[in-house]
Amino acid sequence: MTVIINDEGFSIPEQKVTYERADTLSTETRTLDISADQDLNTLSDYLDTLTLIRIEFSSFADGRGFSLARILRLMGFSGHLRAYGHVISDQYAMARRSGFDDIEVSKALATRQPEAEWLFRSNWSAHDYQTRLRKSA
Repeated sequence: MTVIINDEGFSIPEQKVTYERADTLSTETRTLDISADQDLNTLSDYLDTLTLIRIEFSSFADGRGFSLARILRLMGFSGHLRAYGHVISDQYAMARRSGFDDIEVSKALATRQPEAEWLFRSNWSAHDYQTRLRKSA
């Protein structure tokens, strides 16, 4: 079982979504799973048809997923971006700033990092470095 985390807190997915892998991508694909080493050029022709892309984080120490999210947004992807795997609450603000809409983690990880820790970071746009600099000027 997994938990979805967004600015409002935790939720349990209501339905199971089937995600395609990039190597089976077609114009019929709506939901896609990609790994941190995905070549995004192979997705460029399909971005308009995709509604949800999940980017895998195999380790909290691997930040490539943040870069992929930012690049996908710069490429014009306007659908839903979800980080999944081993993302920790300390990374929530970075995930949101780089373009993710929410995060999906295992129930075990959600238990180790309670909802309050994620909610503490949910006001990510008001507490970033640039905003603090603007307030002090």
